[in-house]
Amino acid sequence: MFAHSLSRWLDRKGIHFSWVIVAITFLTMLTSAAALGLPGVLLQPLSREFGWTTDEISSAIALRFILFGLIGPFAAIFMERFGLRNVISTALTLVALCLALSTQMTQLWHMFLLWGLILGIATGMTALVLGAVVANRWFEKRRGLVIGLLTASSATGQLIFLPVAAWLIEHHGWRMAVLPVFCCCALVAVLAFVLIRNRPHDMGIAAYGADPSVVPVIPALAAKMTLLEPLKVLASVSRNRTFLVLAGTFFICGLSTSGLIQTHFISLCGDYGMAAIPAASMLALMGAFDFVGTILSGWLSDRYDNRKLLFWYYGLRGLSLLWLPHSDFTLYGLSIFAMFYGLDWIATVPPTVKLAGAAFGKERAGMVFGWIFAAHQIGSAIAAYGAGLSRTMLLTYTPALYTAGAACLFAAVIIFMIQKPVKVA
Repeated sequence: MFAHSLSRWLDRKGIHFSWVIVAITFLTMLTSAAALGLPGVLLQPLSREFGWTTDEISSAIALRFILFGLIGPFAAIFMERFGLRNVISTALTLVALCLALSTQMTQLWHMFLLWGLILGIATGMTALVLGAVVANRWFEKRRGLVIGLLTASSATGQLIFLPVAAWLIEHHGWRMAVLPVFCCCALVAVLAFVLIRNRPHDMGIAAYGADPSVVPVIPALAAKMTLLEPLKVLASVSRNRTFLVLAGTFFICGLSTSGLIQTHFISLCGDYGMAAIPAASMLALMGAFDFVGTILSGWLSDRYDNRKLLFWYYGLRGLSLLWLPHSDFTLYGLSIFAMFYGLDWIATVPPTVKLAGAAFGKERAGMVFGWIFAAHQIGSAIAAYGAGLSRTMLLTYTPALYTAGAACLFAAVIIFMIQKPVKVA
């Protein structure tokens, strides 16, 4: 009832209720991203307290990345069967429970269970597929902008929480660093349960930009979805060149972002004598640039050739990663890296979503993108474990940085294997 009252009040102010859905989805993805980013600032404290090696901790993080990605294609099924509200509230409750229990862990298998298994599954239900579903269901216009805003939420989560977490670790221990994210997850879960609705017609309104006189119809495909549907979709596109290129380049995207920099950057800076708080602040600076870059990318993806956008994003990211080991890890050097790397950290998402939509149609685009995103997370998992293994065995992250940088340059080239999409009005 409160949601309907709020909708009517906003309507009198000329504000569509879809923006409330976007706001809560933004907060959901923000808090999920904050939970995902926490292990990056916890690597060294956990290693010092429990004696776990970097590659052991990275193994649990790699498991989380894999589950985070593999749950994505099935998340749309859960949202269709149980509704957005129930899925979001349940996922955030699981994340909050996982964070609370993690303060009591003492064995490595506890970390695999909590930070690997439970956190991977819970955050997978609120990953980028959620943003794509919300944009498609609640908006007929400005979808590119909405996808850009929701994608940027992960950067915002990093921007807000990581410096705070680093400060709390230094002054109160790593267990206290979990508290802010736990509280936010619990609060957003309540907001989602009270305000989120599955579709616009549940509120008696049309989607943003849609003709109010047209009665919305639930697509037949959605009504017949089963848990086998994502596997059928994967089988039908697995030999499609566009899918293979998008999945391959997004694999490289994960290899060069969340699995590498988000997970290991603070530890990497520590190897060069930089304390955790300034390192986390530099990571937050990347998040600030990424927030701007991703929203701008959403705007650009509605207007320009998405292949050319991805060429520049991957190319600049690759060059910045190749340069990072030579930055001397000074404030000046890292600031340059933060700017060039941060601007295209997640800016690859809106063009990739647009290319998937153009190639596979609106009805299948979300599920196809779910599998493309799964490839992203497999890349993240390999980078998280591989960089940790490099640090343990070779005492340096440099080989991982060079590998990721070269892979990005390769991605910039192969993206043109996709034919230029035909513009649709």
